[in-house]
Amino acid sequence: MAEMDTSSGGSHKKGPGVKKAKKLSTRVDLTPMVDLGFLLITFFVFTTTMSQSTAMNMNEPKDDPEQQLKVKNSGAMTILLGKNDQVYYYFGQLEADKVSEQFKSTNFKDIRGLILTKKKATNIDDLMYIIKSDKESTFKNAIDILDEMTISAVPPGHYAEVDMTDTEYQLIKQTEQANGIK
Repeated sequence: MAEMDTSSGGSHKKGPGVKKAKKLSTRVDLTPMVDLGFLLITFFVFTTTMSQSTAMNMNEPKDDPEQQLKVKNSGAMTILLGKNDQVYYYFGQLEADKVSEQFKSTNFKDIRGLILTKKKATNIDDLMYIIKSDKESTFKNAIDILDEMTISAVPPGHYAEVDMTDTEYQLIKQTEQANGIK
């Protein structure tokens, strides 16, 4: 316990010839407070719940060509992430003679509407979103598009992240140059 030492060390006589006693300062022993502090720290460490890690479930494409999922062109939507928060998309498979009609650009504000429109118009068994990131795209953009999939209630297994082809990369570069994006 705490202890206060207030002893003056002499008698309590008054009068001439009596020396004044030294007044000692009050001394509080804080050793038990250190013990209490460590007990409290130990209590809080043992009773605290650790935060649970949150991870997003995502199906990655398989390397084995026999186990790869076949997707119908009518149910596929490819989303390409470019630099400066630009989003490009096309439906089905790119055809050389219709590239200018198929390949379109948008932003993150409007992509949710496109995802929901495609989801409503397509049978859930045929629905597939293919997400591809440009080398100059940011990690934030990849997380944002995965968040859009979650917000739009697209079931896991109906979207996958794959590598961009050279044709798609060239289309993004041409579109960025035409629109003056640096």
